[in-house]
Amino acid sequence: MQLRVGFEMVYQCVQPTPMMLMLSIHPSRVADLVRPDLLVTDPAVPVTSYLDLFGNRCSRLVAPQGRLVLSSNAVVNDSGLPDSVAPGAVQSAVEDLPASTLIYLLGSRFCETELLSNIAWQRFASVPAGWARVQAICDFVHQHIEFGYPHARSTRTAMEAYTEGRGVCRDFAHLAIAMCRCMNIPARYCTGYLGDVGTEPPYGPMDFAAWFEAYLGDGWYTFDARNNQPRIGRVLIARGRDACDVALSSTFGPNQLEGFRVWTDVVDAA
Repeated sequence: MQLRVGFEMVYQCVQPTPMMLMLSIHPSRVADLVRPDLLVTDPAVPVTSYLDLFGNRCSRLVAPQGRLVLSSNAVVNDSGLPDSVAPGAVQSAVEDLPASTLIYLLGSRFCETELLSNIAWQRFASVPAGWARVQAICDFVHQHIEFGYPHARSTRTAMEAYTEGRGVCRDFAHLAIAMCRCMNIPARYCTGYLGDVGTEPPYGPMDFAAWFEAYLGDGWYTFDARNNQPRIGRVLIARGRDACDVALSSTFGPNQLEGFRVWTDVVDAA
C-alpha cells in the first residue's frame, strides 16, 4: 500500500522570524519514501536540517516579514497492516531496563507523574503487569476523556486532562504516558500522520495525530488511547518525552497561523 501524506501551513509574520520545524518524516521511515517529503517554502528561503537529541529530523529557517507558506507532499510505502498486538509482552523490572529507556520513566513538562502516581497505583496495581496493564490504562483514558477539537488547548497537561475529562489526541497520549510511567513502564510520545484507512465513515477533519509507545519485553509497542484499537497507516514524524519535545513548529517572534491543512490518502494503484 502507498500513502500520500503532506501538509500546508500558512504563517503571517510581522518581522523576520526564526523557526524550528519538526515536520519531516522520521528517519526510521526514510527507506519507505517513494516521493521525498521535501519542505517547500513560498517565498523560497534557505532551510537547514539537523537531528535532535531524540533522533528526529528537524529544519531551521528564518521566515521573512509577511506571508510564508510551508508545504510538503510525499508518497510512502506502508505494509497495510494494523498496529502490532502482543498480549504476552512482559513488563521488565526497572533495574533490568536498558539505560536508553530510563528517561521515559521520568516526569516531563506535560506528564506530571508526581501528581498522578497515587491515582495510577490505585487504579492499575491489581492489573497484571505487562501488555494487559498498558491496555487497561488505554481503556481508562479512552473512556475518561471526551474527544473534541473545540477542547484543544496547547497548555493542557496530563493532570489537567484527568481532572477536566476532555481534550484532543495529544491529551489522551499525555495522560496514558504519565500513568504508564507511574506504573514503571517507559512510555514516549509520538506524532505523525494517521489517516482513516480501515475505519468506517463519517470521517473527521484530517490533522496530525498523537499516540504513544510503551517499552515491554525487549522493544517498543504502539498504543493509541484516543482510538484504542489497532490502526493502519501510521507514518511517524517524531518521538519525545511529550509534546514539548516534538512541537511541529517553534517560532521566535510574533506571528499568526492563518492556514493549516493535512492530508493522508491511499494512492490508487491504477
